Amino acid sequence: MATTPLPINIGIPEEDRQVIAEGLSRLLADTYTLYLKTHNFHWNVTGPMFQTLHLLFETQYNELALAVDLIAERIRSLGVAAPGTYKEFVELSSINETEGVPTAEDMIRLLVEGQEAVVRTARSIFPTVDAANDEPTADLLTQRMQVHEKNAWMLRSLLG
Repeated sequence: MATTPLPINIGIPEEDRQVIAEGLSRLLADTYTLYLKTHNFHWNVTGPMFQTLHLLFETQYNELALAVDLIAERIRSLGVAAPGTYKEFVELSSINETEGVPTAEDMIRLLVEGQEAVVRTARSIFPTVDAANDEPTADLLTQRMQVHEKNAWMLRSLLG
């Protein structure tokens, strides 16, 4: 016997929850794409900065792996299915894949661009989240922006 799901009554209208979830889906896609790029660069970095970058990239991709779960669970809390396929992520992400194996310095530049892209995506959702009084999503976005702005700064500092 099929049961009807209980309606969601968290003080945020369904239309607002949908729009917020769409923004969070873009954030999830950007975060996952950046995770994959960072992990790829961790595996393939070479050169005199190998040890430093290998460890830094590992720290960053581990943090990103945890973040995708938090973002997806927030989407689910809003009553919307989270995207979870490469096809969906490619369609939703503002971050392009990198073909081949760039130099270590180009990896750093590409990751700075990726970190900043995630910040822009998170920031773009904020007006809707704020208008809907969605404090849990606002908190998540603030935390994500802080992490990515710091990561971009740390990566940029490696370039002098």
